[in-house]
Amino acid sequence: MKLGVWVLAALVLDAGALRGQGVSLLGPPDAAMPTGPLGASIRRGRALLTETRDSLPSNVGSKLRCSSCHLDAGRRASFSWVGVFARYPQYRARSASVETIEYRVNDCFRRSMNGKPLAADAPEMRDVLAYFAFLSTGTPVGPPDQSSSAKLAKWSAFRSDTARGRRIFSQGCARCHGATGQGTPLAPAVWGGDSYNIGAGMARVRTAAAFIQSNMPFDSPGTLSDQDAFDVAAYVDAQPRPDFPEKIHDWPNGDAPPDVAYPTGAARTADPH
Repeated sequence: MKLGVWVLAALVLDAGALRGQGVSLLGPPDAAMPTGPLGASIRRGRALLTETRDSLPSNVGSKLRCSSCHLDAGRRASFSWVGVFARYPQYRARSASVETIEYRVNDCFRRSMNGKPLAADAPEMRDVLAYFAFLSTGTPVGPPDQSSSAKLAKWSAFRSDTARGRRIFSQGCARCHGATGQGTPLAPAVWGGDSYNIGAGMARVRTAAAFIQSNMPFDSPGTLSDQDAFDVAAYVDAQPRPDFPEKIHDWPNGDAPPDVAYPTGAARTADPH
């Protein structure tokens, strides 16, 4: 069954159940989108982000779409795109460089989508950035938001139980993601060849735990305890997924977070044994 069916099902859930769950949506309303060429570009950008695999099959190597993680077309408070346009360029330790927003978008294509980057001057990149700019309307240009790092830091005190995570997944998550994480018409694959690769941010247990705790189950987000979310994240991220050969170059200064699931070149140099 095509991914578009999942998109439709997700929209039905969104319109029905989620509004009653107090889910916080951010950014200007769609009614504020301008008319004319700029408005058309903004709408195309949103369509690319919500139907990514169908719209950009040459750039997507999984069965995910950008809004598989950035829910409600990037308006959900957790993992939101609102304000992101105003925070780039910024320094990021993973590349140890000052990244442009185009670089950051393509990092997601290469990792989370297990695909290929867009040309920086491609019409598709322009439209995606037009949508980001629209969502960031009224956001002052400023330094990166440090709150996400603080939110991830809380998970350092948790210890995972993957056997427990498997039970929770089987009893709840599998109804949408499939018993073997392969995805269904209701939700995307969370491991295997159709999911994000090992270099993706979601392959880090703390990042995945934060996402799961805030957003899952989709029709009753926030009902899992922190420990439940952490155990599910550890179980999911322990499953096989595509490799990312370029991961060896990540965190070249040797400052990789403790939950990164692979050794980097810098780490190997520091500890040759």
